[in-house]
Amino acid sequence: MKVILKQDIKGVGKKDQVINAADGYARNYLFPKNLAVPADMGNMNNLKAKKDSENFRKGEDKKASQELAEKMKNMTLEFKVKAGENGRLFGAITAKEIAETLKKEYDIVVDKKKILLPESIKVAGTTKVDIKLNEGVMAKLSVMVTTL
Repeated sequence: MKVILKQDIKGVGKKDQVINAADGYARNYLFPKNLAVPADMGNMNNLKAKKDSENFRKGEDKKASQELAEKMKNMTLEFKVKAGENGRLFGAITAKEIAETLKKEYDIVVDKKKILLPESIKVAGTTKVDIKLNEGVMAKLSVMVTTL
């Protein structure tokens, strides 16, 4: 019997997946526990509409991320910090500080985990930082560190 799973079931399948289940398993376990629905015409159409809606939303999100990446290409964040000899900073510029400055100056919310900074910026100068905005969309942001 073909059924559409309503949630992930370990060893059986993922949510919204159409599977072949034994008749007894479907009737006696999946349906009473509301884990699945029969894969009839109405439920299949609902599933298709749900997937189409999800794909459309993902496309819109990706388009917005690409526009933001273009905007970020021309941005430069400036940090003024104290430094010792040879331009070494007292402290460091971290992904968290970059995210907070983006929010404060440009009103752009980016999760600090999405800022791909191998290690904190510890020297004065300009550094290019990669930011993962969406699946397959990367932005480059310039971070300029100057000393006081």
